[in-house]
Amino acid sequence: MDAVLTCMVDERIGPGELNDRFIALVKEFFGCDGAVALRTPEDALKYALRCLDFQQDQKIMISALAPAWHIQAIESLGYESIVLDVDEATGLVTPEIVHQGMLEGGRLLLLHETMGILPDVDGIVELGIPVIEDISKSAGAALPGIEENGKPGKARKAGSFGVFSILGLEEKDVITAGGGAVLMAPSRREWVVLKRYVDQVAKTALLPDINCALGWIQLKEFNRNESTRKEIFELYQRSCMSGRHKMFVRGNGASTENGPVVESGEDVQKDSPLSTSTMCAFPLILSSSFKDVKQYASKKDIEIRLAFEDSVIALREEELSSSCIRAKSLYLRAAVFPLYPRLSHSQVAKIVKVLGTLP
Repeated sequence: MDAVLTCMVDERIGPGELNDRFIALVKEFFGCDGAVALRTPEDALKYALRCLDFQQDQKIMISALAPAWHIQAIESLGYESIVLDVDEATGLVTPEIVHQGMLEGGRLLLLHETMGILPDVDGIVELGIPVIEDISKSAGAALPGIEENGKPGKARKAGSFGVFSILGLEEKDVITAGGGAVLMAPSRREWVVLKRYVDQVAKTALLPDINCALGWIQLKEFNRNESTRKEIFELYQRSCMSGRHKMFVRGNGASTENGPVVESGEDVQKDSPLSTSTMCAFPLILSSSFKDVKQYASKKDIEIRLAFEDSVIALREEELSSSCIRAKSLYLRAAVFPLYPRLSHSQVAKIVKVLGTLP
C-alpha cells in the first residue's frame, strides 16, 4: 500500500519509471531476457501471436480449465480454438492430450499451469509445436535441473519453457497488480523479435505505474509470502487426513491420464513434489456435494468457492460437456479454501478445524 500511495502522491500514475523498475525485477526474478508490462492478458497474447507470425487459419489449443479469457481473447483476435480435456489427477493437459489436439488441427498451445502445478513440460515441448506458457498461477514454481552427467543442475523456473510466457496480474493470480499482464521472452532470440513490437506499443497499452507499484512490491515480497503460503498449505493438508476428499497430484510427470489422485491426508515433505509447485490456492476435489460443503463452511464463517468458476469449461459448459468430461467433473467438484499469507493464526486454526470435519 505504501508503494501505491507514494506513486499517487508523486502524481506519476501512468506508465513510466515504476513500469521500468517492475520489468527490471521481473527479468531478475524469472531470468528472462526481456519483458513488457501491458494493461491486459489479452494484449500480451496478441503481441505473442504477432511475434510468432501465427496465421489466422491456424488453431490454438487451450485447456478446458484455463481461465475464460483464453478462449475469449483467441476468438476476439479472429482465431479458432481447440479446447482440450485434462488429466483428472492433476487438472493439467498431458503430452498425450496435446498430441490428440494436434491431430485435430492444433498448431500452438497456450499452456495454463492449473493451481500452480507444472505439467510434463519436457514431453509437451518434444511435440515440436510453439508453446505460450501462462504462469499466472504457477509463478515461482520450478523443476529440478539435471546435468548431462545426471547430477543436479540449475532449477528450471515456470516461464522458461515456452517460446513466450504470460504472467497475469489479475485479482486471483498469484501475483496481482489489480490487473494487467507481463509478456516475457525467455531468451535473446525471442526478445529481439518482441522488442520490435515493444518499441511501437502505444503508451495507453502499457501497464500504468500505479499498477506496477503493486506488482513490484508483490514480486519483491514473493518468496516470503510463498513460504508462508506453503506453511499454511501443509497445515491444511494434514488436517484432511481423516477426510474423504482428495487433492491434486503435484510434481512434473507425477501421474498418467488415468492415474491416482493423492489422498488429501498424505503428508508433505520439503523435498516432495509439493515443493516444486506454487501455493496459489488450496483446492480440494470433493467427494460430496459442493453445496453441502459450502453451507457447512459458511456456518463457520469461512467462504469457499468453486475452483474453476472462471474457467473455459464454466463459460462453455453446455458446448464442452461431452468432449471435456474430466474437466467438467473437476469444475463441479473442486473447491478452494482461503489461502493468503496474511491470514491470522486464529483464522488459519479455524479453517484447519473445518477442513478436518468437512461432510
